[in-house]
Amino acid sequence: MMRVPGAYATAVRKPDGEIEIRRENFQSVSERIPFLKKPFLRGMISMFESLKIGFGTIQLSADIAMQTEAGTKPPAKATEKLATIATTAFAFGLGFILFGILPLYLTTKLLNIERLALPFNLVVGAWRILFFLVYLWLISLMKDVQRLFQYHGAEHKVVFTFESGQELNIANTRLFTTFHPRCGTSFIFIVMMVSILTYALIDSLVIMAFGSITLGMRIIFHLTLLPLVAGIGYEFLKLSACYQKKAFTRWLIAPGLWLQRITTKPPSDDQIEVAIAALKGAFGDQYERFAGQEYIADAVE
Repeated sequence: MMRVPGAYATAVRKPDGEIEIRRENFQSVSERIPFLKKPFLRGMISMFESLKIGFGTIQLSADIAMQTEAGTKPPAKATEKLATIATTAFAFGLGFILFGILPLYLTTKLLNIERLALPFNLVVGAWRILFFLVYLWLISLMKDVQRLFQYHGAEHKVVFTFESGQELNIANTRLFTTFHPRCGTSFIFIVMMVSILTYALIDSLVIMAFGSITLGMRIIFHLTLLPLVAGIGYEFLKLSACYQKKAFTRWLIAPGLWLQRITTKPPSDDQIEVAIAALKGAFGDQYERFAGQEYIADAVE
């Protein structure tokens, strides 16, 4: 899936080998309501919109991939929809427990530092990063996920090629790295780092207001204010993209790029072809207008 200003497109290789492209016009609510385009708010909006588009894209790609060789789409079944809902609910529930509740619970029960806001959140952040690394490593062992990570790498290579102003073809795309500084993996890591300082400040304010803070209070405040943390992380990611050639910025975004050694894998030529089709499909008849210009790209292997 590739998203460009005003639209996004999903390209899926069908069982017969052809690539099917679905393009959707899209305008962010922050574009329609200027107030929501302000710093931090736009990051919150972007997070929810990205989740919605992402789940829709996964469902669409699954539907297309399940087409028969004759090209007929199997009829939608209530059980399949229920299975999708159940799988999504399970994924959110697992994430809620693994990255939300468990780090807070372990830090509270194992260490007596509840009133020390910064040390407490440093430990919680360390737990979250550890769980995230283990989670990524475990799912990377699955064959289907390995293929998904190859397509992820193909997306990055194609974006780098386009941003460099070079012609979008397989030969040019092979030259670029799979590690992109504006990747969602980097965003998640940045959010984890931002959450340490943000939640430390929040905990300090809660302790000042109530005299103490309990595990339940932390869970409520931390989860409620997660969109704010995501908004701050979004602003940092945008800023780092503008100054990614600066030494200090490269040092800050390095951990996110390291994580992509797990979440991106070298793609095959067939996978690169699908990623190219998705980007061109997203631009539609506007592709030639934007192609051939150099944007931000210097990550050649």
